[in-house]
Amino acid sequence: MRLKLYTSLLTLGALFVGGCQSDLLDTSPYNKISSANMWSSESLADQGITGIYAGLNRTPFGSRIWWFDHYGVNSQKRDPESLTWGTIKSNDNIFLERWRAGYDMIHRANDALANLDKAPMSAEKRNRLVGESKFLRAYAYYCLNEVFKGVPVYLEPVEIAEATRARETEQRVWEVIIEDLTACIENTHLPDKYRKGDANFGRATKAAAYALRGKAYMWTKDFAKAEADLKKVGALGHSLLKVTDYKMLFKEVNEQSDEMIFSAQNVSISGLGIDTQRYVGSRVSAGVAGGAGWNHYLPSPDFVDSYECLDGTPFNWDNFLPGYNAMTPRQRKVFFLRDNLTQAEKDRFTAEGAAMQYYLNTGNEERIKKAYDQRDPRLRATIVTPYSTYLGTRDNVTESLYTLRWPYRNFAAPTLDYITDTNTKFYYLYRKFVAEGVREIVDRDYVPIDIPLIRYADVVLLLAEAINEQRYDPEAIALVNQVRSRAGCALLQNADGSKPTFVSGQSNLRERIRNERRWEFNLEGVNFFDEYRWGTWHLTKFKSDSGGKQVWGELDSSPNVWPGDYYYKWPIPRTEKEMNRNIVQNEGWLD
Repeated sequence: MRLKLYTSLLTLGALFVGGCQSDLLDTSPYNKISSANMWSSESLADQGITGIYAGLNRTPFGSRIWWFDHYGVNSQKRDPESLTWGTIKSNDNIFLERWRAGYDMIHRANDALANLDKAPMSAEKRNRLVGESKFLRAYAYYCLNEVFKGVPVYLEPVEIAEATRARETEQRVWEVIIEDLTACIENTHLPDKYRKGDANFGRATKAAAYALRGKAYMWTKDFAKAEADLKKVGALGHSLLKVTDYKMLFKEVNEQSDEMIFSAQNVSISGLGIDTQRYVGSRVSAGVAGGAGWNHYLPSPDFVDSYECLDGTPFNWDNFLPGYNAMTPRQRKVFFLRDNLTQAEKDRFTAEGAAMQYYLNTGNEERIKKAYDQRDPRLRATIVTPYSTYLGTRDNVTESLYTLRWPYRNFAAPTLDYITDTNTKFYYLYRKFVAEGVREIVDRDYVPIDIPLIRYADVVLLLAEAINEQRYDPEAIALVNQVRSRAGCALLQNADGSKPTFVSGQSNLRERIRNERRWEFNLEGVNFFDEYRWGTWHLTKFKSDSGGKQVWGELDSSPNVWPGDYYYKWPIPRTEKEMNRNIVQNEGWLD
């Protein structure tokens, strides 16, 4: 279905986008077929629906949803970032792109809903496409409402001159989303789910509608309704994929597993795959077909330190390197140095402030590796940690195991150091959504791995959260343990208070669920929005020592700055407000 879906997009006609005049729609092929003619045949109607799905391949919604993670707790960006520095303005592209992409999908869906009756096709198919259109409209409003907190609502096609409605309240937009998803659930022609290999895999389903409605109820804090909806998803056939290696969840072979409820579909065609290879990969994680990776987006050292030990004990550097926590970041650098340094290298690091009296000529590498080996397996499955290996290639012909060492010397054999775009600094690097070896790497700009937008682990942990917010219940612990068991972590329990896995009550379980979500969904575009939903973003991202860091905690960019609670509502983009004078700006943002 994916290849058919995207290749048919090449002949897709324009669906009018009222009120947002997106530059994304101003170029060919979107001006080939008028809306009046789009619904004159079944094949054209199929292309019209495809046009709505195409929004999932746009920067702020689908294939690049992972970009939002560097605004959250788990990632950092190499370059200065105005949103976390507190200097961003309402005309920034991050706000504009999400607004326009959302209304692009909404108005395409509205056009379909208003005209599907005209298209010659079976009633069964028409009703299914109506359900898909309502789901995608709900998804677009969901993505808008979780950040703008109230937007204009259009449920029918409008002309540009008519796109002048005021914003609805945040609560009213949630109601609109829930109404659309309820219609999807009640639609007898929308299937419960699609199985692997089905030509329609990737389209909206009843299970996806239950999951998204449950997520909407989580935002409105209607936890009882969220619990009921989220339980329906498993009843309709979705389940956690059992894998012995967590990273295999995010490979092509498993992108249509029963865990994947709704995904951004990607193929190896320019512009239609994900570009994680370019932005979170490295110089050995992309071959000559598209150039090398840049590792612009990096795992945060603070977040890496949050991963528990294998037995559930909170990680503490002093347990592996006594005295580490009392040292300055520059002094700690000594522990991350490679074996057999030259005298010139030793002199360099002494001058830089490293506590070289602790250096081991042989065994320095093995000592630091122990701090990562006995940790939550998701850590090393998601992140390339010091002195771990990555199967990469420099020429797209020969593949080799490269090791992340410091200081970098040479990527060529026999050294095979992991070469990055930042060899003068030592960062953690991503493994998740980064293809490996010659067979997986196609091009840094269109890796064909699907990006899960809703997967069953999300549903399971949201269900645990919904239950726990209503009552302290062992059922919630059991749900969290489903995810921990699959990951290979020690299971939570409420019987033995002497063990680190002991859950002491509702408040303790709440924090454990939140951490579990942070570890499980790293780089999936979930964590940033969770922090927004919980109201914890100002605490987790804007700590006094926050900012870009090397692995030993040394800041190499200015700390993050929290301007005020108005940051929990994105500003209406300035250009959109100028086009619609009835829109009132969110408080705290200057136009």
